[in-house]
Amino acid sequence: MESIALKRSIFEKDFLAGIEQNQFVLYYQIQVTDNAQAIGAEALLRWQHPHHGMMLPGDFIQLAEETRAVLPLTQWIIEAVCNQLAQWSNQPEFSHLVIAINISPQQFRQHDFVDQVLSIVRKAGINPQRLKLELTEHSLIRNMDEMVDKMSALRHAGISFSLDDFGTGFSSLSYLKRLPLDQLKIDQSFVRDVLTDPNDAAIAKAIITLAESLELGVLAEGVETKEQRDFLVKSGCHAYQGYLFSKPLPLESFEALVRKKFSV
Repeated sequence: MESIALKRSIFEKDFLAGIEQNQFVLYYQIQVTDNAQAIGAEALLRWQHPHHGMMLPGDFIQLAEETRAVLPLTQWIIEAVCNQLAQWSNQPEFSHLVIAINISPQQFRQHDFVDQVLSIVRKAGINPQRLKLELTEHSLIRNMDEMVDKMSALRHAGISFSLDDFGTGFSSLSYLKRLPLDQLKIDQSFVRDVLTDPNDAAIAKAIITLAESLELGVLAEGVETKEQRDFLVKSGCHAYQGYLFSKPLPLESFEALVRKKFSV
């Protein structure tokens, strides 16, 4: 127990120092339509650790949640994305892009979360319609009324919401009816075997049908082959994210990709 406590203490200091010393960077994975137009990207976090090298979120997010170090980090991500959207606002090839951010459940439960986000958006001077917040099913299990109120306030301001990892947790049609969502994401675990597993194919089709009936957008993540994309197109999905189009890229490489292949 002492060893675990020491590890967490060291990690938290390392983490906070990483934020102060700009060790965290955002990579962008493009999101496209079925006619190969870029519609946005998901901002994905990377930690350029001075001793451990480039670290992916799976290496540190859980511990960050447990130590609450995730709170200042999520605020930094929102600020970084909003500032990037401001820089793109006067560039025709980027001004239409919508950037999605994964929001920590802890951050979303903060009493001043709505004010915090709106303050950052106003300070950056961006169109709030270019910002999308992604939540997971697990973040919606508690305090549903509070969640709905916060989402409604932000959505009223123009910010959209996507439900990530839909179908992998405790999916409930009752909360889908209540939540002010704009989009469902088909999890990559269903997309991966959509051509070989009838169950995954049926689930993917069901999510698409459900989204359509609720007048929600739908985006499939983890699309790696043209055959997967074609199946999704035939099933009624018209927005995608995955290695078929691009892996997550640092900013300059992402901008070059949009200019070269996916300009409107």
